[in-house]
Amino acid sequence: MTNENERLELEKINNQIISEFSKTLEMFSLNKTEAQLFVTLYLNGAPMTLNEMRDALGKSKTAMSYSIRRLLEFNLVERVFQKGVRQDLYEARQDLYKKFMKTYVNRWLDSLNLQIDNLADIQDTMGGNCPNDEKKLLEHKIEEAISFHRSLETVFSKIKKNDFL
Repeated sequence: MTNENERLELEKINNQIISEFSKTLEMFSLNKTEAQLFVTLYLNGAPMTLNEMRDALGKSKTAMSYSIRRLLEFNLVERVFQKGVRQDLYEARQDLYKKFMKTYVNRWLDSLNLQIDNLADIQDTMGGNCPNDEKKLLEHKIEEAISFHRSLETVFSKIKKNDFL
């Protein structure tokens, strides 16, 4: 019975690690399932099939398929080959800090560029329908918003350019 108790204790600890570690990863804009899946792959130490992921997390195979595609897009996992295994196998990439920071910084930069473009489009389409004083105030506020976004863009560009990534 001790072996069973030890196995249950290890499973409990593993689940706690998955829960806590995935909370951190959720701050990098992964959803809960994606974060839990990444941690599961990272802790497993061996490549896993979608069926093994489904069994480990108790989620649907569809949820695992969607989540693994997102993790592949972010370059956080990779598909691996194992002779004699017909199903696709996946494993977590090991350089956590670099991968997550690179993904996070690139997502911020993409989002900031989109917001700057959208604000500039709004600015360009402002017509003469507003009273002049209100129009000037709105133009000023848009300029401030664009300036704010550009400041953030500068910070994230410096992070990307330096040796942090």
